[in-house]
Amino acid sequence: MKDKGLKIVVIGGGSSYTPEFVEGLIKRYNEFKTRELWLVDVEAGRAKLETIKNLAARMVLKAGLDISIHATLDREKALYGADFVNTQIRVGQIPARVLDEAIPLEHGILGQETNGAGGLFKALRTVPVILDIAEEMSKLCPDAWMLNFSNPVGIVTEALCRYGAHKKFIGICNLPIGTERGLASAMNVAPDRLKVEFAGLNHMVYGFKVFIDDEDVTDKVFERFLDDETVDLSVRNIPDYEWEREFVRALKLFPCSYHRYYYKAANMLAHSLEDYKTGGTRARKVEGIESELFKLYENPGLETKPAQLEQRGGAYYSDAACNIMNSIQNNKNDMQTVDVINNGAIADIDDESAVEITCRITKDGPVPTVLGRKLPISVKGLVMQVKSFEQLAAQAAVTGDYHTGLLAMVTNPLVANDVLGKKVYDRLLEAHKQYLPKFFK
Repeated sequence: MKDKGLKIVVIGGGSSYTPEFVEGLIKRYNEFKTRELWLVDVEAGRAKLETIKNLAARMVLKAGLDISIHATLDREKALYGADFVNTQIRVGQIPARVLDEAIPLEHGILGQETNGAGGLFKALRTVPVILDIAEEMSKLCPDAWMLNFSNPVGIVTEALCRYGAHKKFIGICNLPIGTERGLASAMNVAPDRLKVEFAGLNHMVYGFKVFIDDEDVTDKVFERFLDDETVDLSVRNIPDYEWEREFVRALKLFPCSYHRYYYKAANMLAHSLEDYKTGGTRARKVEGIESELFKLYENPGLETKPAQLEQRGGAYYSDAACNIMNSIQNNKNDMQTVDVINNGAIADIDDESAVEITCRITKDGPVPTVLGRKLPISVKGLVMQVKSFEQLAAQAAVTGDYHTGLLAMVTNPLVANDVLGKKVYDRLLEAHKQYLPKFFK
């Protein structure tokens, strides 16, 4: 560890999630000493950035810590000499998400910001910016780790694996943490005692084994999950339709919340269509939550992260980032589930592709706990179809090729219709034209 502490950068620093990240740095200060926190955003986010900077300064002051807080629109200035870089960007902000959800639903196709048609277009807007940041990091802070939790994390990590100039990157999702906490609650143990061995893709990850204090208790926990309907493994932004217990028993794996989009596609589409008709899509709800949060953040008397932040659906994202930074810096060798380059971890997937897998977090980065795992036939087909979609989406984002993007759209199992897929694809291309210059050369 540097004598004077670490320089941490958050790109997308005006996000409503940032106070949780600041709280994470404060909690870990004794073993993960932050010297400087740089918050970076774009011109459209200037006002929110200033609000977050002021709140962060109050939080640090209340904690009595010597952390200097900086806010800037100059990304390169912030990146120079950084130790860790966290990316949490939303290109086009909430209005772009509104379109990602609404336009597919107008055509009877699921609209969601990380899955299906909406997820594709969020990726097309996001990937080029993340690759630009990776290029800058390779020159300005080549030893720094990029921790990305800009959605869709799976496609963004895929693009970094195949096209990124900076190879020290990790994708982060709060879903595995939420699953572990739900199972720990069901087993009446502290969250840090229970660990799940996950494997798959982002938002397409399955729990294979469960450990309490390093003891394999998979069968016991699986039976509790099946027999106790109160066990809650859901995240706030996913409708909590109950699983068919006999199906899960046949699956012999723990599903994640996002699997409902595939195994309960009709229910999820009907729910989204009803929300859309009443003007209550998730994007609109997030707008309201964000507005409430920033009113709280602007209060000069607020010196801590407000409880309302957990309503955003991304609870524990920032805490996960702080855990990973701390584990790398202090070589903790603890188990965390992250998105990384495959390199043989899952035998069915290309080595150069991204996977979401449980890893030991070391000073040299994540090391998968299992190598050469083969996916069960029960899930292999679905996982591989989504992986094909991710590869095509990453390629389209990099090349701006119309036909590659269209192929990605129709390949996604939540679209799976060439005629409707093309209509939605063309509408979304036009709607997001200002953020997709490669498609409109």
